[in-house]
Amino acid sequence: MKRLLLSPSSFVRSSRKFIKKHPETLEDLQSTLEILSEDAINPKLYTHKLKGKLKESWACTFSYNFRIVFNIVRYKESESILLESIGTYEEVY
Repeated sequence: MKRLLLSPSSFVRSSRKFIKKHPETLEDLQSTLEILSEDAINPKLYTHKLKGKLKESWACTFSYNFRIVFNIVRYKESESILLESIGTYEEVY
């Protein structure tokens, strides 16, 4: 079951800034988003539930040191993925 990826304007802005800073990760990011929409718990992504102030969110890894924080939500009567932030470990947590 493929899930819809929801990208709020804050995520779009931060991802553009991220790609500008790390252009070598563009292919990895695109691949990760494709896998994420198909299977959010795919072992390649090292998906894990977060704790503390981000306890409602999940994170996955791409390109070794970079993370995407997301939430699984209901949108138009189907399960979707709301992309929240992107960056290094220190930037997203």
